[in-house]
Amino acid sequence: MEGNSWLKMRIAAYLFLMGLKRRTTLGARVALIDEEDRVYLIRHTYAPGWHFPGGGVEPGESSEFAAGRELGEESAYRLIGRPTLFGLYHNVNVTNRDYVSLYVSRSFEQARHFAPNLEIAEFGWFAWRDIPSDAAASTRRRIAELFEGAEKAEHW
Repeated sequence: MEGNSWLKMRIAAYLFLMGLKRRTTLGARVALIDEEDRVYLIRHTYAPGWHFPGGGVEPGESSEFAAGRELGEESAYRLIGRPTLFGLYHNVNVTNRDYVSLYVSRSFEQARHFAPNLEIAEFGWFAWRDIPSDAAASTRRRIAELFEGAEKAEHW
């Protein structure tokens, strides 16, 4: 038993030191798709363009859990059941140490009223062929992958 505790401490120390060295971050986003193949997008107050709701994965969370949590923070919707992991992307837009997981869900419900706030300037449902002209390039690429059969990119 003692050896097991020592091993766990050594692994924890190693992972902590590697975390300091690598400083990798992970984000999670959700593509909500309704029965009419419309997608739910948000526009932040602090960044240009329209995006899928999402944000950072906190220590102790799975990316799937973070995707659902962030959806709840940035919309009126709550996932029903587990979303499907669509892809894991390397996000090189700001740093080479960031990754984004994209989940897809067609199973959700409205959980509450939601209004624009200090983080979310606008939100809405859009036909996938008619997303806003100022949608982020990453949003456009993901929609092409989801609906048009475009090859999944490596980068966000």
